[in-house]
Amino acid sequence: MKSNDKNFIQRLQRQQEDALEFIVDKYLSLIKGITYKILSPLENEGAIEECINDIFLSIWNNSNKFHGDSTDFKKWICAIAKFKAIDYYRKSSKKVEFTSDYMDLNPEKSVEDQLIMVEDKTELIKLINILEPVDRDIFIMKFFLGLNTGDISKKLGLTNTAIDNRIYRGKKKLNSKATNLNLGGSIL
Repeated sequence: MKSNDKNFIQRLQRQQEDALEFIVDKYLSLIKGITYKILSPLENEGAIEECINDIFLSIWNNSNKFHGDSTDFKKWICAIAKFKAIDYYRKSSKKVEFTSDYMDLNPEKSVEDQLIMVEDKTELIKLINILEPVDRDIFIMKFFLGLNTGDISKKLGLTNTAIDNRIYRGKKKLNSKATNLNLGGSIL
Protein backbone atom coordinates (compact mmCIF):
# COMPACT_ATOMS: atom_id res chain seq x y z
CA MET A 1 0.00 0.00 0.00
CA LYS A 2 1.26 3.47 -0.89
CA SER A 3 0.66 6.74 0.88
CA ASN A 4 -1.86 9.14 -0.59
CA ASP A 5 -3.78 12.27 0.44
CA LYS A 6 -6.16 10.20 2.57
CA ASN A 7 -3.86 7.84 4.46
CA PHE A 8 -0.46 9.56 4.73
CA ILE A 9 -1.00 10.79 8.30
CA GLN A 10 -1.85 7.33 9.64
CA ARG A 11 1.02 5.76 7.71
CA LEU A 12 3.42 8.42 9.03
CA GLN A 13 2.31 7.73 12.58
CA ARG A 14 3.01 4.02 11.98
CA GLN A 15 6.51 5.04 10.81
CA GLN A 16 5.99 3.91 7.21
CA GLU A 17 8.82 5.39 5.15
CA ASP A 18 6.68 5.93 2.06
CA ALA A 19 4.59 8.38 4.12
CA LEU A 20 7.67 10.49 4.77
CA GLU A 21 8.53 10.40 1.06
CA PHE A 22 4.96 11.51 0.29
CA ILE A 23 5.26 14.41 2.77
CA VAL A 24 8.62 15.48 1.36
CA ASP A 25 7.19 15.47 -2.17
CA LYS A 26 4.06 17.33 -1.16
CA TYR A 27 5.40 19.88 1.35
CA LEU A 28 9.08 20.43 0.46
CA SER A 29 8.46 23.70 -1.37
CA LEU A 30 6.39 25.03 1.55
CA ILE A 31 9.05 24.05 4.11
CA LYS A 32 11.82 25.52 1.93
CA GLY A 33 9.91 28.78 1.57
CA ILE A 34 9.44 29.20 5.32
CA THR A 35 13.04 28.25 6.05
CA TYR A 36 14.55 30.52 3.39
CA LYS A 37 12.44 33.47 4.54
CA ILE A 38 13.80 33.18 8.09
CA LEU A 39 17.38 32.04 7.42
CA SER A 40 18.28 33.90 4.22
CA PRO A 41 19.83 36.86 6.13
CA LEU A 42 22.49 34.42 7.39
CA GLU A 43 23.57 33.72 3.80
CA ASN A 44 24.48 30.16 4.73
CA GLU A 45 23.03 27.59 2.34
CA GLY A 46 24.43 24.72 4.41
CA ALA A 47 22.54 25.86 7.51
CA ILE A 48 19.35 26.23 5.48
CA GLU A 49 19.62 22.71 4.06
CA GLU A 50 20.50 21.31 7.48
CA CYS A 51 17.47 23.04 8.99
CA ILE A 52 15.15 21.64 6.30
CA ASN A 53 16.44 18.12 6.99
CA ASP A 54 16.01 18.70 10.72
CA ILE A 55 12.41 19.83 10.14
CA PHE A 56 11.53 16.62 8.31
CA LEU A 57 13.28 14.56 10.99
CA SER A 58 11.26 16.35 13.64
CA ILE A 59 8.03 15.67 11.72
CA TRP A 60 9.00 12.00 11.52
CA ASN A 61 9.95 11.72 15.21
CA ASN A 62 6.90 13.60 16.52
CA SER A 63 4.23 12.29 14.15
CA ASN A 64 2.48 10.39 16.95
CA LYS A 65 1.83 13.71 18.72
CA PHE A 66 -0.24 15.02 15.79
CA HIS A 67 -4.02 14.68 15.92
CA GLY A 68 -6.16 16.11 13.16
CA ASP A 69 -6.82 16.15 9.42
CA SER A 70 -4.61 17.14 6.47
CA THR A 71 -5.45 20.86 6.86
CA ASP A 72 -4.33 20.75 10.47
CA PHE A 73 -1.27 18.76 9.41
CA LYS A 74 -0.20 21.50 7.01
CA LYS A 75 -0.52 24.09 9.81
CA TRP A 76 1.37 21.78 12.19
CA ILE A 77 4.36 21.29 9.87
CA CYS A 78 4.42 25.03 9.08
CA ALA A 79 4.70 25.73 12.81
CA ILE A 80 7.49 23.16 13.16
CA ALA A 81 9.34 24.70 10.21
CA LYS A 82 8.96 28.23 11.54
CA PHE A 83 10.21 27.44 15.04
CA LYS A 84 13.07 25.22 13.87
CA ALA A 85 14.24 27.94 11.50
CA ILE A 86 14.03 30.55 14.26
CA ASP A 87 16.08 28.26 16.52
CA TYR A 88 18.72 27.89 13.79
CA TYR A 89 18.78 31.66 13.28
CA ARG A 90 19.29 32.28 16.99
CA LYS A 91 22.06 29.70 17.21
CA SER A 92 23.83 31.08 14.16
CA SER A 93 23.56 34.70 15.24
CA LYS A 94 25.01 33.83 18.65
CA LYS A 95 27.97 32.11 17.00
CA VAL A 96 29.13 35.32 15.32
CA GLU A 97 32.72 35.70 16.42
CA PHE A 98 35.13 38.44 15.66
CA THR A 99 38.79 37.84 15.20
CA SER A 100 41.62 40.30 15.03
CA ASP A 101 41.02 40.45 11.25
CA TYR A 102 38.13 42.79 12.01
CA MET A 103 40.25 45.03 14.19
CA ASP A 104 42.12 47.86 12.50
CA LEU A 105 45.52 47.63 14.10
CA ASN A 106 47.72 50.53 13.14
CA PRO A 107 51.50 49.96 13.32
CA GLU A 108 52.02 53.71 13.93
CA LYS A 109 50.24 53.50 17.28
CA SER A 110 51.89 52.23 20.41
CA VAL A 111 51.17 48.74 21.68
CA GLU A 112 49.24 50.25 24.62
CA ASP A 113 47.02 52.31 22.29
CA GLN A 114 46.36 49.26 20.13
CA LEU A 115 45.51 47.17 23.19
CA ILE A 116 43.09 49.82 24.47
CA MET A 117 41.45 49.97 21.03
CA VAL A 118 41.02 46.18 20.95
CA GLU A 119 39.60 46.19 24.50
CA ASP A 120 37.16 48.97 23.57
CA LYS A 121 35.98 46.97 20.56
CA THR A 122 35.62 43.87 22.74
CA GLU A 123 33.47 45.84 25.17
CA LEU A 124 31.43 47.17 22.25
CA ILE A 125 30.87 43.62 20.96
CA LYS A 126 29.65 42.60 24.43
CA LEU A 127 27.23 45.52 24.39
CA ILE A 128 26.03 44.73 20.87
CA ASN A 129 25.19 41.19 22.01
CA ILE A 130 22.46 42.58 24.32
CA LEU A 131 20.55 43.90 21.29
CA GLU A 132 17.77 41.97 19.60
CA PRO A 133 19.12 39.62 16.87
CA VAL A 134 17.94 41.84 13.98
CA ASP A 135 19.43 44.98 15.58
CA ARG A 136 22.65 43.10 16.33
CA ASP A 137 22.88 42.02 12.68
CA ILE A 138 22.29 45.60 11.54
CA PHE A 139 25.05 46.94 13.83
CA ILE A 140 27.51 44.27 12.75
CA MET A 141 26.81 44.88 9.06
CA LYS A 142 26.93 48.66 9.42
CA PHE A 143 29.80 49.27 11.82
CA PHE A 144 32.01 46.19 11.58
CA LEU A 145 31.52 45.10 7.97
CA GLY A 146 31.03 48.63 6.60
CA LEU A 147 27.87 47.96 4.58
CA ASN A 148 25.67 50.92 3.68
CA THR A 149 22.03 51.23 4.69
CA GLY A 150 20.77 50.25 1.23
CA ASP A 151 22.71 46.97 1.22
CA ILE A 152 21.56 46.14 4.74
CA SER A 153 17.92 46.83 3.86
CA LYS A 154 18.16 44.50 0.85
CA LYS A 155 19.72 41.71 2.91
CA LEU A 156 17.20 41.95 5.76
CA GLY A 157 14.11 42.91 3.77
CA LEU A 158 13.58 46.12 5.74
CA THR A 159 13.20 49.69 4.50
CA ASN A 160 16.07 52.18 4.73
CA THR A 161 14.02 54.17 7.23
CA ALA A 162 13.52 51.09 9.40
CA ILE A 163 17.27 50.43 9.35
CA ASP A 164 18.05 54.04 10.29
CA ASN A 165 15.47 53.98 13.09
CA ARG A 166 16.87 50.73 14.49
CA ILE A 167 20.40 52.15 14.40
CA TYR A 168 19.26 55.32 16.21
CA ARG A 169 17.38 53.38 18.91
CA GLY A 170 20.20 50.84 19.21
CA LYS A 171 22.76 53.60 19.72
CA LYS A 172 20.61 55.14 22.44
CA LYS A 173 20.24 51.76 24.15
CA LEU A 174 23.95 50.98 23.89
CA ASN A 175 24.87 54.45 25.15
CA SER A 176 22.66 54.06 28.24
CA LYS A 177 24.04 50.56 28.90
CA ALA A 178 27.63 51.80 28.51
CA THR A 179 26.92 54.63 30.93
CA ASN A 180 25.30 52.22 33.42
CA LEU A 181 28.30 49.90 33.20
CA ASN A 182 30.70 52.83 33.68
CA LEU A 183 32.52 52.02 30.48
CA GLY A 184 32.98 55.69 29.89
CA GLY A 185 32.70 57.65 26.70
CA SER A 186 29.76 57.97 24.41
CA ILE A 187 29.08 55.81 21.42
CA LEU A 188 26.67 58.23 19.81
